[in-house]
Amino acid sequence: MTMLTKPIADEHSKSTREKVLQTLLSRQRCTINELAEAVDINPISVRHHIARLEADGLVTSEEERHGVGRPRRLYYLTDNGLEHFPSRYMKLTIRLLEQLKDSLPKPMINRLFTQMAEELAADYHAEASDLNIEQRLDLVAGLLSDEGFTVEWEKHEDGYLIHEISCPYYHVGQNHPEICTMDQTLISSVLSIPAEKVHCVLNGDAHCSYLVTSLNATE
Repeated sequence: MTMLTKPIADEHSKSTREKVLQTLLSRQRCTINELAEAVDINPISVRHHIARLEADGLVTSEEERHGVGRPRRLYYLTDNGLEHFPSRYMKLTIRLLEQLKDSLPKPMINRLFTQMAEELAADYHAEASDLNIEQRLDLVAGLLSDEGFTVEWEKHEDGYLIHEISCPYYHVGQNHPEICTMDQTLISSVLSIPAEKVHCVLNGDAHCSYLVTSLNATE
């Protein structure tokens, strides 16, 4: 009986660490408490698993200033951590982008991304035309969710803020930031209001955020 206990415990630990890695893959950067909530274990246990993942070279961390008070520590995947997951599709995407950038001028590359987003948004223009601003924001959130984003929006004194909590383009965007024009164009097209990027995960922010203003923002 004793001999079976350790392998079972080891398998459980591996499963929990996989959940931690999956969470960091989808959310990019998390605190210990955020990981504990996502994986549904206590923060002390998360620290134990994070220590093992750091020792294995799969996870690292850095401090981030966050308002008043002590900085918070954010954990994220290393390059080795990213390679832990199937990534052939990502490597293929990066190669294709590199070929395009070697073959076409930059304005044409940007136009291609913009055109793809506009064509995707075109199917929703008729549906959005009869909606108020907040209903259109819900529509945008659902559309981006279908594309692999996790999106939240909130009312702001200057209009509305749209937060992309996770982004499927993040790892490609690190080397090819042009791809970020797709979601910005899609948001602007569906809302029929220009979206201004005010935060960007590629600049070290916790996530990307867009500000949209409207005469209907006080509705």
